[in-house]
Amino acid sequence: MTTMTERPRAAGSDFAELNRRINAAGLLRRRPGYYAVRLGLAALALVGGWAAFFLVGASWWTLAVAAFLAVVFAQVALVAHDLAHRQVFRTNRPSSRAGLLAGNLAIGMSYGYWMDKHTKHHANPNHDDLDPDVGPGVLVWSPEQARGKGFLVRHQAWLFFPLLTLLGLSLKRDSVRALRNGTVKQRGLESVLLGAHFLGYAAALLLVLTPLQALAFLVVHQALFGVYLGMTFAPNHKGMPHPDGTEDYLRKQVLTSRNVRGGFLTDVALGGLNYQIEHHLFPAMPTPNLPKAQPIVREYCAEIGVPYEMTGLIDSYKQALSHLHEVGAELRADRS
Repeated sequence: MTTMTERPRAAGSDFAELNRRINAAGLLRRRPGYYAVRLGLAALALVGGWAAFFLVGASWWTLAVAAFLAVVFAQVALVAHDLAHRQVFRTNRPSSRAGLLAGNLAIGMSYGYWMDKHTKHHANPNHDDLDPDVGPGVLVWSPEQARGKGFLVRHQAWLFFPLLTLLGLSLKRDSVRALRNGTVKQRGLESVLLGAHFLGYAAALLLVLTPLQALAFLVVHQALFGVYLGMTFAPNHKGMPHPDGTEDYLRKQVLTSRNVRGGFLTDVALGGLNYQIEHHLFPAMPTPNLPKAQPIVREYCAEIGVPYEMTGLIDSYKQALSHLHEVGAELRADRS
């Protein structure tokens, strides 16, 4: 596991200057036109996907619809991400309402649960004790967490992508647990919307498809949704340094994050998360402004001597998988 070596030189002042430059460029302003189009396209694709499902009916061609809806679900999840960061609306009420519709009702994931988890991640990215995204689970991200683990952790690099097929179902399970435990603020409303999604989804599959087709649709849809969603987040922090709590805000966000090179298709596929450094520094910055902020942030990091990590998409996955493989090295050595 890599650790940070950079230390703040003038606590707070470095980010203050960067923030001044970003504000001067007008990159924190809302982009209502962009989000009107993006939310409209996502809603149209979702409605169109389910319309195609009913039109195709009890046919094995419905698996093609399942694959299409997996992509749409992931894109809706990326929209919910932007809503949670108030990139779309300035205030919490419209952001929350739209987030509940996108998360709970549209894709079956508790918006409140995910928002709480993601907020903790942003506050302490890659921190072994404070970031839930690197906490011990099926996969582990540090040699300390790996000690005493078994087969899965020893071979977790090879199992990473197969395990992503379960991510969608895992998010649904964790959402239900959060609602049951009462850790979600709008527990009643979230429960109703999540229940409506589950009942509507099950009814559609069971009433339109044969039992075998329904099972196949569920497997293909949820597996591809999990893989796509996991692949949008995996390149961002995995294999990057883990902080020890002494870093200032700018270094904590920049040194733990990795940008991914690419053009328009990469931007669309990853929902802007390929500009992870800029996103972590300015979470409320609208997605279309992130590529405009990138040269400003990169140039400023060079000025103050802070490493700025950027790589290609394939290489980002290689780095993440190499880190997972390294974490399990001691366990494999013990078995040999």
